[in-house]
Amino acid sequence: MPHTQVSAHQGASITVFLNGDPYATAACSLAALILQLDLTQKRFAIEVDGQLIGKSHYATFELKNGQRIEIVQAIGGG
Repeated sequence: MPHTQVSAHQGASITVFLNGDPYATAACSLAALILQLDLTQKRFAIEVDGQLIGKSHYATFELKNGQRIEIVQAIGGG
């Protein structure tokens, strides 16, 4: 995923740092954040506060204010 500024969403309850930029969200889990970012059909890896999070934990991983989230998208090519 490119390193770009992401706009805040209305009704947000927490602010995380997404790929280095502040991002306001009402998402309560990584799974909800993935839906919000429209990444469901893409290949990517997520690291939160320096820890790689496995896909099987996205639904139960609770987001907290101030967390640093890095999302790296896999890009195919030839």
